[in-house]
Formats: sequence, C-alpha cells, structure tokens
Amino acid sequence: MTFFQADGLSIHFGGIKAVDNVNFTIEKGEIFTIIGPNGAGKTTIFNLVSRIYEPTMGRLVFQDQDITQVPAHKVASLGIARTFQNIELFEHASVLHNLLIGRHCHRKSNLLSEILFLPSTKRLELEHREKVEEVIDFLDLAVYRDQMIANLPYGVRKVVELGRALCIEPTLLLLDEPSSGLNVEETQDMAFWIEDIKNDLGITVLMVEHDMSLVSQVSDRVLALNYGRVLAEGAPREVQENAEVVRAYLGG
Repeated sequence: MTFFQADGLSIHFGGIKAVDNVNFTIEKGEIFTIIGPNGAGKTTIFNLVSRIYEPTMGRLVFQDQDITQVPAHKVASLGIARTFQNIELFEHASVLHNLLIGRHCHRKSNLLSEILFLPSTKRLELEHREKVEEVIDFLDLAVYRDQMIANLPYGVRKVVELGRALCIEPTLLLLDEPSSGLNVEETQDMAFWIEDIKNDLGITVLMVEHDMSLVSQVSDRVLALNYGRVLAEGAPREVQENAEVVRAYLGG
C-alpha cells in the first residue's frame, strides 16, 4: 500500500513555478523531512497537501486514495493534521479549549442532541476530554491546562499547537518549522517529542525544517528543494553533503 505519494506535483503562480514536478513517497512510520533555502517551495508543498492550494499539475495519494481534489475541510477527517510556521491558536481561550478544538473532526452529535445534552452527547464529550487529557500528559502540559494562550511564552505555544494537531489523532502529521523561534533546550525537547510521536504513537511525520541538527537527529529520509525543484533525496548526511545542496545554501 502507498502510504503517501506526491506524483509530478506542480503549482505555478503566473510565471513563477513555486513547485515544479516534485515526486516523493513517504513510508508508513517514518519521519520524512523537506529542506531547502527560503523560497524553495517547502511550505507551498504543505499547503498543497493540506489542500489550501490547488496543484497546477500532478496528484497526491494518501493510503492508496487520490486526495488531489479533496476539499480542505475534509483533510483532517482523512487522518492528516498540521502545525504552522506562524502559530495559529485562539489567544483568549485556554490551553484545554484550544486542544478540544482539535477534536472537531470526531464530533458525531447533532445540534438538537447538543442543545438537549443527551446521554449520548455527554458520553462523546467525555471521550473527547479523555483524548485531550492524554495529549496533555504526553506533552507535559498539565501545569498550563487552564491558562490563556495569550499569557504563555512562545515555546509553550508551539507545544500547544503540536498538541492540538495530535488531538485530531492523525496518521500523517505535517510539522512546519517545529523548531522556529525555539531556544536550544526547547528545540531538544521538540526533537524528543517528534521521536516519541513516531515511536510511541505510531504517527508518520512529514516535516519542513531549517535546523540541520534537528533534521539529522530525527529524520529517516530528507528531500532537498531549491526554486521548487528536487535537488537530492536520501539519508540526512547524504543529502547535506550533496554538492548541489551545499551550493543552494551557500551560493556559488
């Protein structure tokens, strides 16, 4: 079974080829990382996978299903979740309430049953709360559970956003620059969580990242892009030592 595949993926904005005939596959249970200089097309690929953008050409296959035409609001229900480079949380809501939002794709009750708060609705609410509490424990967020996002430091907010994505119970997790804005200690904690997400939760990870130490530590395979085209693919050290990749980063 093909877990995830990008086949001839391209998107053009006018005359700009932001992603140009990109091909890659992701095996179930691996951490696959996309690297490249600014403007290489990394986040654009994430937006294509999330169905925010429509590809000009190519297709996306997830668990043997062509998802190229799936609307964006259906992606989470397929088992695909993502974080963003710029944190997207509800600042005037608590950590708990932000995490509960991640359960939206699992809601099975209707408006009437929720108004009447029927026993079936109460059972579902308890199930959602239990799942959220599991994520809170997994990410050591218990001390922040009832605090407002606006009152939290940046590093904790990054973890909360990761937690909200985990509350979706994805089989494929997209991490867009998970170490962006973090200090060395926070980045190391993030590396441990990413490894635990793979090893303990069994979630496959597609990551975009600039921090090469993090990439080397957690990635099974790496894809290097520049100007929307593939430069190299393989093991982290192999890709980082590739002459074309070095030129793309350092110039020349």
